[in-house]
Amino acid sequence: MTNPEVNKFINKISKLNEDASTFDKLAVLAKESNLINPEFYDLYNVKRGLRNKNGTGVLVGLTDIASVEGYSLQENKKIPAEGQLFYRGIEIKDLVAGFQKEKRHGFEEVVYLLLFGELPRQNVLDNFNHLLDETRQLPSGYTENMILKIPSKNIMNKLQRSILVLYSHDENPDDITIKNVLRQSIELIARFPTIISYGYQAKAHYFDHKSLFIHSPQKGIGTAENILYMTRSDNQYTKTEAETLDLALILHADHGGGNNSAFATHVVSSSGTDTYSAIAAAVGSLKGHKHGGANIMVREMILNIKENVSDYHNLSKLKDYLLKILRKEAFNKEGLIYGMGHAIYTKSDPRAVLLKKKAYELAMEKNRVEEFNLYKNIEELTIELFKELKPDKVITANVDLYSGFVYEMLNIPPELYTPLFATARIAGWCAHRIEQIVSDQKIIRPAYKTVSVEKKYISLQERK
Repeated sequence: MTNPEVNKFINKISKLNEDASTFDKLAVLAKESNLINPEFYDLYNVKRGLRNKNGTGVLVGLTDIASVEGYSLQENKKIPAEGQLFYRGIEIKDLVAGFQKEKRHGFEEVVYLLLFGELPRQNVLDNFNHLLDETRQLPSGYTENMILKIPSKNIMNKLQRSILVLYSHDENPDDITIKNVLRQSIELIARFPTIISYGYQAKAHYFDHKSLFIHSPQKGIGTAENILYMTRSDNQYTKTEAETLDLALILHADHGGGNNSAFATHVVSSSGTDTYSAIAAAVGSLKGHKHGGANIMVREMILNIKENVSDYHNLSKLKDYLLKILRKEAFNKEGLIYGMGHAIYTKSDPRAVLLKKKAYELAMEKNRVEEFNLYKNIEELTIELFKELKPDKVITANVDLYSGFVYEMLNIPPELYTPLFATARIAGWCAHRIEQIVSDQKIIRPAYKTVSVEKKYISLQERK
């Protein structure tokens, strides 16, 4: 809403309740009427956040797409273990080692693996890459009418709306046969880089008053290079930059069926709705700062540390400030060191391990090793602090600690951090959607216990 529309709406609400000249009192009323007694959750054995008391996730489904391993269970207790991530049964470190050994990009191969459950032969991969290349362009008039004429300050919002508009450009949008859903999935996977690149260019031009650059996606260079090509005014990038972004996309492509956006895809797909609605819902989930926006919080924390620690290379001073953050005395006072800790990984996050190694290589090329050491020191000092403060808790760096730094070194604007996550994760979302349609036709419908007290209706004249 524009400001006049907001004021008009507030005036209407105020007339309904003379005491509410602003939303303040209404907000208090809304909060009070929706607050459930915390004791009820234990009383009714509610699995808040679909988590068991020991921190493990409630088993609500089965998946063959990706597996996240970070601990073992002994007598219902978590036993820390080195983290492992599997795509269709293949460990991520082995996949990455294969790409890097052959000195080639791997994201498209991972997309194929997630969708079809097997590694493609060379000719199959070539044909799949050709299919993606033929689909990267947006429909006629779409760029002008959907992106340039309706720019958004938030690229995730732009992406979500753009997905829904693609429904109108699809001659068969509601058909959920696997053949049709697969076509839609491949089109979305191919077009995400174009949408987020153009969405950013529109935002930069209309809101930040920068020059507008609209570069057509190029054939034969793949997803990572196309993103760098389309987001940069001069289209230039180095081999290491392209390799690093390709790795980041691979590591974010999927993370099992239980992560918030993948679960959202399962839930919405189980209703029998169309592909565009399901994927738009996943984007909405990823947009939240507790999910896809975490690397932005890492960046803000790093900027805060640089502003408040006179010599952040001094380990003692840095450790003292990290302790203040944990004690809710510094940064946003939430007591979290962003980029540290994970719901499943305990001893290590394999994505962070792999990205950290590539981040160092890129930092060498960019002459930013000292800044890389800041991230490394935050990781090591946080682990040290937890050993001192919470000896029973094992903590590790997660992929968000290094992904934001990588994007920054790649000169990718912060507005694109989460959209890049979505551009990678669309592969997993589409795989999970197809798996839901094929394997489990039952609509997902968990139970909620009603705790309201029965009340009698009061006529309008008798209300006080």
